[in-house]
Amino acid sequence: MTFLRLMRRGLDGLYLLSGILASLCLIAILSLIVIQMLARWTGEVFPGAPDYAGYAMAAASFLAFANALNRGSHIRVSILLNAVPDSVRRWLEIWCFGMGTAIMWYFVWYGQRFVYWSWKFNDVSQGQDKTPLWIPQGVMLFGAVVFAIALTDHLVHVIFKGDHRIQRDLADQSMGE
Repeated sequence: MTFLRLMRRGLDGLYLLSGILASLCLIAILSLIVIQMLARWTGEVFPGAPDYAGYAMAAASFLAFANALNRGSHIRVSILLNAVPDSVRRWLEIWCFGMGTAIMWYFVWYGQRFVYWSWKFNDVSQGQDKTPLWIPQGVMLFGAVVFAIALTDHLVHVIFKGDHRIQRDLADQSMGE
């Protein structure tokens, strides 16, 4: 039981770390935009700023997926799930998490090949920055792996416990109704 508790704490910590890294990427985007604005006002040029902001945006998106899933921030259409009996609901959730998990691990498999070949051929960006593309692709892949782990975690939890671990934020849900 201690191992499972440690594993749960480790996974929750990984999801939180991923969310923190996503927020740091958002701060980096803000900083890059402000620096670029200041550079334009002073007549200077900040080459590569739009490219770096794009890399940070892709990283922020993928890094935020797992944390957003656990906090109930992903859009889930639960009208059907709320209308069916609990036994049917469980099977529908297993199917949904199973499909999501399979698709995400498939994406991770192709993503790691993509990063590997970018690294192997020393592929660089077309912009002025000449950034090796495996670096931003690797951050995106890390976020995808964490999200795939989170989906697998929820799938296993639904299979063995009968319910997912997604927190429901009733305050957020009440705004849309």
